[in-house]
Amino acid sequence: MKAADLAVRDVSWTPAKSPQPVLHSTTFTISAGRVLGVVGPNGAGKSTLLRLLYRFQKPQTGQVLVGGQDIWSLTARDAATRIAAVLQEQASAFDLTVREIVRLGRTPYRSGFAAAGKKDENVVDGVLEQLNLLELAHRDFSTLSGGERQRVMVARALAQEPQVLILDEPTNHLDVRHQLEVIALIQKLGLTIVVSLHDLNMAARVCDDVLILKDGYPQGFGPPQALLSDQLVTDTFQVVAQREHLSLSGASHFSFSLPE
Repeated sequence: MKAADLAVRDVSWTPAKSPQPVLHSTTFTISAGRVLGVVGPNGAGKSTLLRLLYRFQKPQTGQVLVGGQDIWSLTARDAATRIAAVLQEQASAFDLTVREIVRLGRTPYRSGFAAAGKKDENVVDGVLEQLNLLELAHRDFSTLSGGERQRVMVARALAQEPQVLILDEPTNHLDVRHQLEVIALIQKLGLTIVVSLHDLNMAARVCDDVLILKDGYPQGFGPPQALLSDQLVTDTFQVVAQREHLSLSGASHFSFSLPE
């Protein structure tokens, strides 16, 4: 798997029969191998942007380019070899084993109903090993914990051998330990990654760049330490935000309160 640049140029999207865009003109570029965090209040347009990035919806304006190529100039099969997504919605009880689910990631590389070949199995084995899932390979998906399920879904995406990985709220509904496991996984994948997060402090800790959205409008894009000012966070989330610098680690942490 080799990471690629992701360029988003003037993309916007408006639902059918609606006069108001859900996502207004948005432009940014992520260099290969960097992690972008997309943050903002509920209804900000985060999920809409992600759907445009993994080619579920076509933007009404603009382009999404991976490695300089417009994803809508590709067939769906070819696009699936460049972009993979892990969504919030998971089936609660796949009647499949972990290995069978991860093998589904090889579908874009097979013709018709052809069975998985040796290369496919080698890729599956490699991904299972990378994500420490070999011991769970023959377990039924429904018997796994939330954190284990999330790792399996990431493994299925990695089996596509994508250049760009999209993660929609990957820590949602996970306990603290499993959240930390998923974040550690994100940091070591080495792909170009776009991840939507509710936790602003987590985004600042994990991401190389942050895109802030509010009411479908971009509010800012850049490295979190430079971009995330008290005022910008306060205005975006309608809370009183104050960044505190931690003397021992040198990191910073936002605390929040309601406005009086």
